[in-house]
Amino acid sequence: MSFLEDIEKKDQLKVQKLGVTSYAQLALLIPHKFEDRRLKDQVVDGEEQVIDATVEYLSRTPQTLQLTLFAHNFGYKIEAVFFRPKPYMMRQFIEGERYYLFGNLTCKAGRCQMNHPQKITSVGEMIPKYKTALRSDVMARLVQKYLTCKALEEEGIPEAMAKSLLSLHVNSDNRDIETLKFIELYDYMKALGNKRRYFRATQVLRGDWKAWSQTLPFTLTTEQLEAIEAIQSDLSKDVSAKRMVVGDVGSGKTMVILASVMMAQPHRAILMAPTTILANQLFEEAQKFLPHIKSVLVTNSTKKRPLDEFDFIIGTHALLYREMPRAALVMIDEQHRFGTAQRNDLDKMLRQDETHPHVLQFSATPIPRTQAMIDSAHIDVSLITKTPFKKDISSKVIGKSDFPKLLEHIKSEIAQEHQVLIVYPLVEQSEAINYQSISEARVYWEKHFENVYVTHGKDRDKEAVLLAFRHHGSILLATTVVEVGISLPQLSTVIIVGAERLGLSTLHQLRGRVSRNGLKGYCYLFSHQKSSERLEAFVKTTNGFDIAALDLKFRQSGDLLKGDIQSGKRFVWVDMGEDEAIVRDVKSHLLTCKA
Repeated sequence: MSFLEDIEKKDQLKVQKLGVTSYAQLALLIPHKFEDRRLKDQVVDGEEQVIDATVEYLSRTPQTLQLTLFAHNFGYKIEAVFFRPKPYMMRQFIEGERYYLFGNLTCKAGRCQMNHPQKITSVGEMIPKYKTALRSDVMARLVQKYLTCKALEEEGIPEAMAKSLLSLHVNSDNRDIETLKFIELYDYMKALGNKRRYFRATQVLRGDWKAWSQTLPFTLTTEQLEAIEAIQSDLSKDVSAKRMVVGDVGSGKTMVILASVMMAQPHRAILMAPTTILANQLFEEAQKFLPHIKSVLVTNSTKKRPLDEFDFIIGTHALLYREMPRAALVMIDEQHRFGTAQRNDLDKMLRQDETHPHVLQFSATPIPRTQAMIDSAHIDVSLITKTPFKKDISSKVIGKSDFPKLLEHIKSEIAQEHQVLIVYPLVEQSEAINYQSISEARVYWEKHFENVYVTHGKDRDKEAVLLAFRHHGSILLATTVVEVGISLPQLSTVIIVGAERLGLSTLHQLRGRVSRNGLKGYCYLFSHQKSSERLEAFVKTTNGFDIAALDLKFRQSGDLLKGDIQSGKRFVWVDMGEDEAIVRDVKSHLLTCKA
């Protein structure tokens, strides 16, 4: 039986309020503190304590209830006061009677007082206090009723860890953080793995890519080859592949895409990209490096034609509105940039009777290795962390006083027929942000420089502007619309205005627009802040995967499992930036459990 089936009907609503779906999740809701209900013979000023007291005198007024008590365990008198007491409080004490009371005891000038003490029936225990949607006593009864070592072990948790976790609910001295991290990750990755669906592949693919790779005018990197070989292993199975290839900016993901097309031969492959520019670039690369394969580009502006005759179909979301021929391999570039409705349409396109094409996703947004290992419970992951050639980019944080030198640099780069990108935080002026907008700044740049182009996210012609700038421009003023995808070979400098407002991964994507072909690159982070730990850490780091780990340090990521947390902390105990070793142990344990 599952966890929810084990819960009695009268307790189902309580469990729903907690939002837990496993014994592990229930066990991880450990007490935030313990109330020490043990009777002691020494007063500790300012701490909660139990007193064994007889009421010697009682005074009632409309606003207060005052008691003079003799504390037998201490051997002297204590005052107890209730301010604005409720009616039942007025009736619960009788002179001459003896009670156990629990509360915070404060002593001044030899007099001790307890405000609003709680009358209790028994002493000698450590009472767990929980911060959950349920009252502490209700939560404690649920834990006592349902949590057992056997139940946790049946969910795959090692016996020693199960015992340690249970002890956290009864022992205030035990704070086994490593166990909490392991079990939190284990439960999460196990649930993530259960969400994965397996389909029979439309076609087993064993096309030869190695002979093609020998014809390339360059040598593929070790990580490119590792990703390609992992994909080859996936495609040669009769189960539909589901793999994500994550590569840093300029790491050569395009060659991995083209190698995958070769593996699909003689069957058809489809590639969907988020923008027309990116689709165009990939189409150009396919024509250059796969001249023997019949490729076609599909966008909103291309002429409609039957697609059955083509082996490699490259397009934007326009593919979703065309009659598509059957394909053995479907690839999606930067899937996170497609809307929910488009992803649903894509999912419908992928379903082919009882079979499913192999699916590869590609992303230029690096993630930490820790996250990649966690994600691998749901989808196979390959990382490409190195670029085919070393980028030479100088990064620097600048302020207002650096503007004259910045102007000299811009003029020098334009004189060498290099291009400059200036990224602004806003299109229009706003009182909420103390930086110029594009509409304010363009007046200056257009007055002092020629061939200035302007675009932003809401610009319907942004792709045409970017193409025109690529061939004729000197300076491009834009928002973060240029973050992903556009290839600008002559772009040498990027200036990011209000850089402290952006995440480090976004800054890295923008920096990655320069030095695409070995050109000397410059990245300037313009900020009004006198100092920024984040930005100073960024300029010292060039590897995107290290940047992603830094980003985690400053800003936690979302939740893959529920999909309802887009930012903020995903885990209570696990530190995504620090706990890679624990993730590795959990992954190994999950594989052992499956075996």
